[in-house]
Amino acid sequence: MSLLRISAPGRDAARHWHGWAFCAPFLVFFLLFLAWPLVNGLWLSVTGTSLTGAHTEFTGLANYAAALGDADMWRSLGNTVWFTVLSTVPLVVIALALAVLVNLGLPAQWLWRLSFFAPYLLASTVVSMLFAWLYNPQLGLVDSFLRQFGVAPIAWLNDPKTAMWAVVIATVWWTIGFNFLLYVAALQNIPAQHYEAASLDGAGGWRQFVSITLPQLTPTTVLVTILQVLASLKVFDQIYQMTGGGPGGSTRSVVEYVFETGLTGFRLGYAAAISYIFFFLIVIVSLVQIAATRRRNH
Repeated sequence: MSLLRISAPGRDAARHWHGWAFCAPFLVFFLLFLAWPLVNGLWLSVTGTSLTGAHTEFTGLANYAAALGDADMWRSLGNTVWFTVLSTVPLVVIALALAVLVNLGLPAQWLWRLSFFAPYLLASTVVSMLFAWLYNPQLGLVDSFLRQFGVAPIAWLNDPKTAMWAVVIATVWWTIGFNFLLYVAALQNIPAQHYEAASLDGAGGWRQFVSITLPQLTPTTVLVTILQVLASLKVFDQIYQMTGGGPGGSTRSVVEYVFETGLTGFRLGYAAAISYIFFFLIVIVSLVQIAATRRRNH
């Protein structure tokens, strides 16, 4: 018994170190690629650091004050919010509609699921080049189709009135597959007995959808909406590749403005300050969404 009592602390210590050994790879990546960039970026935001290495003196909150008074920053933030509104609604509603249609038991369901999800697997560069050709006023299929109805060619990506809508349409086609997949999985988890009982009570298809399907999908809808809002707020790839933020800055997002300020304008400190202002806004949006979700659940 004495030997067991003496060796027990040693075994506990070994288990303790074994746990840390298993966590070590994650901790290394966490510190190198998340914690350190956050701390270093926060330090850059209060300095005058340039991409050339000059002007590294401490400037305090000067970069934040300049960013809050920057009209271009606020315009890019407005573009980002507008893109988020335009893209989130169809990416939730259309994804739900497609999932419901597939769940009805259409023939060749695997083909429908593959068709709706396949674009999500494409790289952003491929999608951007594809839609840039589709929107081409001279050779694009979109304007070629509209000419049959007497509509004059439209410079979709070069007109401030249509550029953002063109990017939103491309984004919806590209990313809707992920939300569609989440809704399909949620629909399959709804017990069939609910629909059978509703049918016996005389409820039609629309009444079953409103009274059974939508309430059962509420947690999934909340999740999809939160994920989609956060993803749309961070938009960069397709806008940068399709319009470059133009025409006239009408589609430039905050992330693209940070990219241009830091890597093209060489103002790393100022770009870091803008990115942290945007980060705090995303945190606020997330907290509001979480609070609204909890209040709805209670």
